[in-house]
Amino acid sequence: MKESSKIIKVKRNENRDITDVMLENGIVVPLNHAIMMTKNGLIDGVIVVRGKDGGEFLSVDPYGPISVPLNNMPRFK
Repeated sequence: MKESSKIIKVKRNENRDITDVMLENGIVVPLNHAIMMTKNGLIDGVIVVRGKDGGEFLSVDPYGPISVPLNNMPRFK
């Protein structure tokens, strides 16, 4: 069984959209990959939510270990 990880930083594009996330083990993954990893139980502290437009995005799990919203997390380049 694989261990799960937590998101510690986010990367944004010029429109301020989150494009990539950095996990606590230092691995950087694109947002769509992070969504799939979350669905497979490999990322803790976030859940996959479906927006009104039908797209999926990550949101902080209100019952999880992360207390900082993704939009307020430290950034990396």
